[in-house]
Parts: sequence; structure tokens; C-alpha cells
Amino acid sequence: MMLKQKTCSGVAQGRQAVGVVSGPRRLAVKVQARMAQAPPAYMAIPSTTSTYLNSIGLKYKIAKQQSAVPRKYLTASNSYKRMPPQMCGIIGIYKHEGNANVELYEGLLMLQHRGQDSAGMVTTDWEKFKEYKENGLVKDVFAKQEVMDSMKGSAGIAHVRYPTAGSSSASEAQPFFVNSPLGIYLIHNGNLTNTDDLRELLNSSRSFFNRHLRTDSDSEVLLNILADEVHRAHQRCLQTIGCDPNKMKVEFLFEAGASAMRLMKGAYSCLSLVKGVGLVAFRDPYGIRPLVLGKRPGPKGDDWCIASEDCAFGPIGFTRVRDVEPGEMVIITPEGKMLSKQVAEGRLNPCIFEYIYLARPDSVLNQIPVYNFQLGLGTCLAERIRAKGWELDLICPVPDGSRPAAIQIAAEMGLPYREGLVKNRYVGRTFIMPDQRLREMSVRRKLNAMPVVFEGKNVLLVDDSIVRGTTMSQIVDMVRRAGAKKVYLASASPPVKYPNVYGVDMPTRKEFVAHGLEVDQVCQVLGADGLIYQEVDDLFKVGHALNPNIETFDASCFTGSYVTGDIDDTYLAILEKGRGANRQRSGQKTDLLGKVAVTA
Repeated sequence: MMLKQKTCSGVAQGRQAVGVVSGPRRLAVKVQARMAQAPPAYMAIPSTTSTYLNSIGLKYKIAKQQSAVPRKYLTASNSYKRMPPQMCGIIGIYKHEGNANVELYEGLLMLQHRGQDSAGMVTTDWEKFKEYKENGLVKDVFAKQEVMDSMKGSAGIAHVRYPTAGSSSASEAQPFFVNSPLGIYLIHNGNLTNTDDLRELLNSSRSFFNRHLRTDSDSEVLLNILADEVHRAHQRCLQTIGCDPNKMKVEFLFEAGASAMRLMKGAYSCLSLVKGVGLVAFRDPYGIRPLVLGKRPGPKGDDWCIASEDCAFGPIGFTRVRDVEPGEMVIITPEGKMLSKQVAEGRLNPCIFEYIYLARPDSVLNQIPVYNFQLGLGTCLAERIRAKGWELDLICPVPDGSRPAAIQIAAEMGLPYREGLVKNRYVGRTFIMPDQRLREMSVRRKLNAMPVVFEGKNVLLVDDSIVRGTTMSQIVDMVRRAGAKKVYLASASPPVKYPNVYGVDMPTRKEFVAHGLEVDQVCQVLGADGLIYQEVDDLFKVGHALNPNIETFDASCFTGSYVTGDIDDTYLAILEKGRGANRQRSGQKTDLLGKVAVTA
């Protein structure tokens, strides 16, 4: 489905023209930080119904804290260490026969863009589990044949995460495991926003067990909350109706899913292997992070695959069935039967940054083809660029994510599309590198500007987003050195000004190049001759055109409005104290030895 230009007709005109930097060196822009926006409205108090009486008090406290204005927070001195949000990729496979290890590996390779820090896998024959996880790329973690040969079992789950400023220890890699009840392995994409409250519940006497947590990961907290609720469901069954618990394990999981979702806040798309139950998948009631169900016919019945993106399906022969719904839990039993239950009321509010930057263009998320979405952004942006009246000779994408938008802009404006930036594909994505200095050093190893394309030309560089500005400021400088007469910038996303607390590594406001600055000031910091951003309304128009059933997208990193309703300035301040105290804002040039050469 191709988007027509009318998708963005009637949208307000673009921002005012920005100032032009006359010299080759960027100007330092000094402005006062803007006052933080008022916190969003809060949701109603969630249900505090418990399946086990002695947790009611603390669960009510959690619910009360989540709904109170202002929210109560732990102080910096007594707060638990927060594991930084991470972007991750997850995949699970059920087969009627044969081992799942090779297909998990191949599927995980297709999700490598979602995480390059560590990889992990666990497989099972429903009697024993086999686990392996380590830091590194998928191809390196599972490079040894003896490792792959040891991963026996017809079902399994696998995970990749990307680097953050937090722990890079393999102990933080997923999956996580609890041996009671039943034996549960879990992997998680997203980020819980009430981790401290949940950790207090688990560490207190009001927990079914006083659970010891080995890491700072919110994923381990999530797993133990789920396990705690399975225990409660088991006890309720024994104490109220005297049931046979061995015949009620699936029901226990569904009940535990419902109870856990009443307690947890934030974003979570999860896969789990539960002994005696099966392969389990569930998604938070807002559907912030993606989770897609696929199947493959076989002689003994359908095999199943569940993954963050359906781009993982094709190479291993699975076809897309549907998205896992917000608030839904899906169970594939050891016999291969697919069970599903809506355990919490759902309202789809997917993260719109998935479509702009995070997901592969060959994926379909929430019935929206990512590639078509990016073409739509190009159509909208072309209208705004045309209104600027810039004299342009060519359109050039910043590889790779901006290509669809740049192609569409060139087609709409009737200008040549040129690939003037050559990418070294053996250098990782700078946005997801764990350290600002490493990001800056990596840019010049990553891209090379071609004088044959840029010499004497007025160039429009198109990028999918401008977050910290580290990459873009150096690209502008490279293009000028390659002979460009003027360098204009177009961002297919609006200015990123707020943290994405739902699982993307951009937590501190001071790191964003657009924080506290007007567009013309950002333009000066980046050293460009002109800058234009996409408008938030354009994002929504394109998304709604492709799936009218989505009422609202989460665009919190652009608007500061968080769909879960529990994030305010106090929460962000606590997050930044623990996370970004030693992190610098972007806009510095760094040589290969790490020495700062020019400060913007």
C-alpha cells in the first residue's frame, strides 16, 4: 500500500527558516533551559485484588503510589540502583519435531539490529532446559559448534540486547530463570517504570517468598513478580476449591498474568518457557513494544514462532499470523496447541519511534508496514521542504534508516537521489553504543563522504532522526570537506527532547541536541545551513492512514506525554541522577584517540 501525497495535505506549514552559519566552525549556542512541561494526567487506581491475602497491604501501597499526585519517590540516598532501559529483540519457537536451536539462531540474526551487546538462548525438551548466554554479537556468542550442538530441544527462546551505560556483565544478559514454581525462563523487551516499588514487594515479608534478586535488571524483577503470582494462584486453588494443581498449571499462568499486569507499569513484551505449561508470550496493556505471532505448517501440525518483528519469520519459513494483542497472554502447550486469553483490558498505544528508527523496514508491526510508514514520512516532509524555498541540487540519505524517506522526498520534489555517504558495515550503530566518546570516535570510521557527489552542490541530507547530534554534526563537517557548497538537513522525526522510558537508551534530557533550543539554534550547533524537522502531527497522520484502529501512538520522546500516566518530572530527575550524571551532551568532535577537538 503506497501512501499518496494527500496524506499530509492540510497539515500546518513547517517551522520558520533557520539561521545560516557563515563560517566553517560551528557557533556555540548559549540559551537557558526551558521549564519542564507539566506532568500528564494520571490514570485511575488499578485493581488491588490479590489471590493471596498477605500481599494486599503492599499491593495497595503500590497502586496508591502509582495514582497519587505528586507521586512518592525513593530518594537518591535510599533508592535501588536502576537498570538502564534497553532496546532488545526476542524470539521464541515451538516445533513438533526436531531441535529449535538453529532456527532460533537464524531468527536472532534477523533481530541483531535490536541489540548488539549480548545474546542468550534457552531450549527445552520439556524435561530439561539448556541455557547459554554471553556478551557479543549473535554470530560470536554461538560461534562454537559444541555450544549449538548442546542446545537440544524442540522449543526455545532467544534474546539480544543493545549496549547501555549500565552493566555490560553477562550476568545481566537474558534469559533469567527461577526454579520455583514449576521452572520458568523469561526474556523481556521493554522497561518497567515502577521497578523500585516491585522490588520492595519482592524483598518484603509480604511477598509469597522473600525473593532474592541477583541483578539490577527490571527483567529479573518482572520474572519474579510473575513467579510470585503463580504461587498465589496455586495457593488460592488449594485453599478455596481444593483443586488438583497438576491439572491447573495453564490456568495458574493465565491468572498470574492478570495479577502481574495489575501490578506492573511500563512496557513489556515477554516470552517465557514454563515447565509443564509451554511457550508463553504476553504483552503489556498498551502494546508499547511489538510482539508478533507466526506459524509454519508441518506433518504433525503447525509449528509456532513469536518474535519482536516478523522480519525474523521469512528466513526460517514462518508466515505472519497476527500481533499479540495488548494485555493478551498466548500459550503454546507442549503438545502444540495454541491457547490465548485477554488477561488485562488492552488499548493499543505502540511506540512510534519503532517505525522511525528501531524496526527493520521489512517488518510489519501492529498491521503497519514499516517501509510504507517511512515513505509516508518522506511525503509529509517533502511538502514542508518545498515551502522553505531552498535551492537544492540533490537529496542524499544518511544510511541506512533514512533511505525510504529520502527516496520519497526526491520523487516528490523531482530532484536527483544520490548515495553520497558510503557506510562501513563493520562498524556498529553509533546511537546504541554505550559511551558518548565511543559514539563520536565511531562516526568517521562508519561513514565516508564522496567528493564526486557533493563537489559544488547544495545538498539536502535526510536522516531518520537526530538524537544526540553527535553523528550529524560530524557528517555535516565531512560533507563540507567533500566540497558541498551548502548543507541542509531534514529529519524524518520531530526533535527528540524527552527520555523514552519504555526501553530505549536515551534517558537524560541534557543529552539531546534539541533540548532547550529552538530549531535555528540546533541548526547552528550542527553546523548546517538549514534544518527542518518532521511534525508530530505528521507522524500520527501517517500512522492512522495505515492503521485507523490505532487511536494513539506513544510519542513521549517528542511530546513529553507518557501513555502509562505514571511519569512526571520527579521520576525523570531521579532517573537522570542515577544514569546521566557523568554523561555529556552531544556536539563534540573527537579524534580517533578520543581527544576532544572542537566543542560546540
